[in-house]
Amino acid sequence: MISSPNSSLESSASDLFDQSALSELAGRLVEAAKRAGADAADAIAVRSVSQGVEVRDGRVEESERSEGDDVGLRVLVGRRQATVSTNDVGGDNVAKLAERAVAMARVAPEDQYVGLADPSLLARNFPDLDLLDRVVPSTAELERRAVEAEAAGLAVKGVTKSGGASASTGISGMVLVTSAGFQGSYLRSSHGVSMMAIVGDGTGMERDYDFSSALHGSDLMSPASIGRSAGERAVARANPRKVATCKVPVVYDPRVAGSLVGHVASAINGAAIARKTSFLKDRLGQQLFAKGIRIIDDPLRVRGLRSQSFDAEGVATKKLAVIDDGVLTSWLLDSATARELGLTTTGHAHRGVSSSPSPGPYNLHLEAGRITPRELIADVEQGFYVTDLIGSGVNGVTGDYSRGASGFWIENGEITYPVSEITIAGHLIEMFKSLSPANDLTFRYGTNAPTVRIEGLTVGGR
Repeated sequence: MISSPNSSLESSASDLFDQSALSELAGRLVEAAKRAGADAADAIAVRSVSQGVEVRDGRVEESERSEGDDVGLRVLVGRRQATVSTNDVGGDNVAKLAERAVAMARVAPEDQYVGLADPSLLARNFPDLDLLDRVVPSTAELERRAVEAEAAGLAVKGVTKSGGASASTGISGMVLVTSAGFQGSYLRSSHGVSMMAIVGDGTGMERDYDFSSALHGSDLMSPASIGRSAGERAVARANPRKVATCKVPVVYDPRVAGSLVGHVASAINGAAIARKTSFLKDRLGQQLFAKGIRIIDDPLRVRGLRSQSFDAEGVATKKLAVIDDGVLTSWLLDSATARELGLTTTGHAHRGVSSSPSPGPYNLHLEAGRITPRELIADVEQGFYVTDLIGSGVNGVTGDYSRGASGFWIENGEITYPVSEITIAGHLIEMFKSLSPANDLTFRYGTNAPTVRIEGLTVGGR
């Protein structure tokens, strides 16, 4: 954790934290849409403020700051829908934007599934999820964090140069107003620090990184620990070997194990299910994982990176076990995909100012197992420990899985020498069946998982 001097951003922090003007603007947009002839409407106003510093060799290479408020209006005329957005709402632009949106909706194709959320599902309570850190670091403090991270990485024996370090802070939030009477808003802060370290040179160069992100500065890992970790990871990867193609257990480091949870989330997205483009489209209620395995989506976790108490349609969010005791229990749905599938929204609507709602996850995690990572690999005679994945070779329609990877070879239960330039391949259905988690779950990312072991993947080498 870090504790350091701070100050406000260049503009007044109180102004950044005050969403009353955005709420009033969203309300005016909805009323204007109704006057223009819309049967229903909702408006979102999004605030985004960010500041970041990048350093290399102890000097600032780049310092950036951006700030903006954008609004989006969705209107419905019968079963026709249109969405418009702008960042210019001065003068009579509110009325013009609403009239343009209604005109667009009247000539849009009909869609029997569009519409606002069921009023009975709208959020009524807004628990305090502690998303906003009102102490904002100054530019000088961001520079200090980045310099400290880089110095710690360069101090690791064997590190030859820096790939750069960075520190950032920001505030983001949303206001939502609907013609059904919903009004809600949230703001969340962000803090980040990262460092990349390099060992060797030329064709023998290897690099690795580490980073920390948190809503509150007090939850951020110290810059020195991030830099040191990046340096140690890079040094460990020096002089990698190749391995022969074989079929072995593959163990995923927590930094990459979350990608497996991400594949589950993509496959149970309601849009993919409605389009029949998911390899899990016929698997609802089936045993996909071993008994005891649970994957949780928790939008109400205090200080969660993706926490919020209502979705982009105003529907109340709730904790959901999408995999419970190994069984697939639910899709991730917004109102439109739920109607198409004859189901009820799960409160997973997300939306930008220029798009209509679509489903997506919040804070996903695979629950921890009972054994340590060391115990997880103790009986592996030959295997692969993955620390980095490359490319996106996953077919969401068929479930075929193939990723470039690097990491370390496992021999007789011990992690030994580094390996690189290999592929790991299998099928996600079979991978899910054999997945075993360790007990080292920590919440560092938006999607989290402990160390995970998968049996019998094909490792493609020389």
